[in-house]
Amino acid sequence: MVSALDCGPCWVLTSLLMTQAQSTLRAETSLLQAWLVLLRVRIALMVFTVTLCGALLAGEWGTGYAACLEAALYVTLVTGCASILNQVLERDTDALMVRTAGRPLVTGRVEVSHAIAVAVVLGSLGTYGLVTSFGTLPAAMSLGTLVAYLAVYTPLKRVSSLNTAVGAIPGAAPPLIGYVALAGEAGPWAWCLFAILFVWQFPHFMAIAWMYREDYARAGLRMVGSGPESDGDAGRQATVYALFLMPVALLPAMAGLASVVYAAGTSILCAAYLGASIAFMFVENRKRARSLMIVSLIYLPMQFALVFLDPSVRQMLESI
Repeated sequence: MVSALDCGPCWVLTSLLMTQAQSTLRAETSLLQAWLVLLRVRIALMVFTVTLCGALLAGEWGTGYAACLEAALYVTLVTGCASILNQVLERDTDALMVRTAGRPLVTGRVEVSHAIAVAVVLGSLGTYGLVTSFGTLPAAMSLGTLVAYLAVYTPLKRVSSLNTAVGAIPGAAPPLIGYVALAGEAGPWAWCLFAILFVWQFPHFMAIAWMYREDYARAGLRMVGSGPESDGDAGRQATVYALFLMPVALLPAMAGLASVVYAAGTSILCAAYLGASIAFMFVENRKRARSLMIVSLIYLPMQFALVFLDPSVRQMLESI
C-alpha cells in the first residue's frame, strides 16, 4: 500500500521539513560545540575537581558536602569567564596558529560581543556566589586569579617566556580558594595542594610548548622551546621541575598530614613523571613530548585521589 506521504506535494513538503529540521539541529549542535570550546570544558572540569578537593579537606570545620560543591561551582564559573576572555584577547594570535585557528571567535561562529557578555555573566555569578555564601576573602582570591590570568599572564606571553611561571600561580589557586571558602583561612593542606599543582604544571606545559613551538613562534608568543636557540630548554626545564615535584608532593606525609600509603603512592607517581621528563630531555621529539603530556594528565587525578585514599585523611574526614 502506498502512503499519501509518498505522493506529490506531501512528499516534497515532508522532505523539506525534514531537511530544515536536520539543518537546524546541525547548526544548534555546532553552536553548542563552539561554546564548549570557549568554556574549555576539560579545564573547567579539572578546576571543579581540584577546588572540590580543597574544600573537602577543610571539612574539619564542620561543613557539609553541599557547601563544598557550591564553592567548587562558583570558582568554576569564574574560570569559565577567564577562559572566554582569554580567547577574546588572543583571537588575533589564535588565527595565526594551526592549533587554534578553528576556535569559535577566530572563525566567527560566536560573536565577540556575545562572548564578552557571557563571560561577564559567568564571572559575576561566580563572584557574587562566593561573596554571599563564603565571604569576601575567597571572592577576592578568585578575582585576583582572574586578573592575574588576563592582565598579566596573557599579555606576558608576547613578551617573555616567564609567562609560564606567572600563569602557574592562578593555575594552582583553585584548591587553595576552595579550602579558604570553607575554612575561612588557608591551612596546611591548602598550601600543599597549591604547591603540588603549581610545580606539576611546568613539565606539562613544557611538553605542550615544544609540540607547538612552530605555532607559538609564528604567532610571536614567547614560550620555552620556541626560540631559534632554545633546543633542549623544554626538556631540561621539564626534568628540573619533575625532580622538584617529588619533595613538594611528599610534603603532606612529611608534615604528618598523610600516612606512608600516600608517601608510597606519591613516590611511584613522581618517579613515573620524572622518567617521562628525562626521556623527553634526552630526545626531544613529538612522540616523547606527547608521552610526557599524557603522563602528566594521568599523574594529576591520581595524585589527588591518593589524598583521599590515604587512611589518615579518611580517618580525619570520617571523624567530622
